[in-house]
Parts: sequence; structure tokens; C-alpha cells
Amino acid sequence: MKPILIFFTIVWVFSHAEAQFDDKRCKCICPSLSSVTNKTEKSHTSRLMFTTNDPPNKCNCDEVVLPRVSTQMSANEMREFCPRCECKYENRKTTVIRVVVIIVIWVISILVIYMAFLIILDPLLNKRVKGSYQEHTNEDEDAVPGPMSHNMSVRGNVLNRVSTQQDKWKRQVREQRRNIYDRHTMLN
Repeated sequence: MKPILIFFTIVWVFSHAEAQFDDKRCKCICPSLSSVTNKTEKSHTSRLMFTTNDPPNKCNCDEVVLPRVSTQMSANEMREFCPRCECKYENRKTTVIRVVVIIVIWVISILVIYMAFLIILDPLLNKRVKGSYQEHTNEDEDAVPGPMSHNMSVRGNVLNRVSTQQDKWKRQVREQRRNIYDRHTMLN
């Protein structure tokens, strides 16, 4: 219940937040003004970038760039400046990006919750294994045990099912070790 509440809260926050940039915009990148004015001012040595919300038919140098820099250039310099500018109309799908990010965060959250569940579950399953580590010198003494000690009729209990699978895996590992180290054969 709690992850679902968090998920919907994140969706609501993203849907009501104002984006830093709009989905549709006009972006013009131009060289520095000193490239046409032949002035070497420190403040105008880098490239210029202008971003507006103009429609596609007005996304050009005359509509976006010149109104902002016309006071710093003459008419002749303006004619030389515009061909050097590159204006692009961009149409992005920020809603799709937001949804993908939310889904990724949601999946990672579920995996973290699952990992925490397994970390909590592990001591409950391994509480019967007590004592310190003992070196195994003879694998034949640890032969496969007879009937399993777990009651197989109790299928509804998750702990019993996980414990049964874990015991089965341990027996397979023991058998494989015995075959490889003692008999020098591989399991099929």
C-alpha cells in the first residue's frame, strides 16, 4: 500500500511542477558578436544562445536573435551575423521522460523492498545453523541425508518452501563437490 501511495505522490508532484524548459521551444546558437563587429570585448567572446517559446514559423534569426542584439550592431553587421546563427525548433516529450523515470524509480523501490524482505527472512531460515565454521575434511561423511525433515504437506508456508529449496540446493552442491573432487566426474 505504501509504495503505491508514494508512486501516486511522485506522479502528482511531477504533473503539477513547472518544467525548467518547455516541451516546445526555439533554440538559436550564434557566434560571438565580436566575430562580425571586429571588437575584442571580453564579455562577448563566447557563443550566444537564445531560447524562446516562439512557434516554428518564427524560429529564425530575424525573429529571435536580432531584436536582442540589434542595439550592439549596425545594419550591415546584422546581415553578416544571421547566416552564422543556427536556429532549431525543438519538440520534446517531457511527459514520456517523466513517466519512464517514475517507472524506473518504482521498480528500484520494489527491488529494495524485496531485498530488505530477504535480509530479514535470512536469519529466520538459518537459525538452525548455529556454531562456528568447521573445515570439511571428508565429504563422504556428509552423505545425502535420508528423507527430508520438513513436512511437505505444509505447502502454504513460505518459510518452509524457501527452506526446502535451500536444502535441495545445498544437497546438489554437496553432490557436485563429491563428484568433482573425489570421483573426478562432472554432473549431467
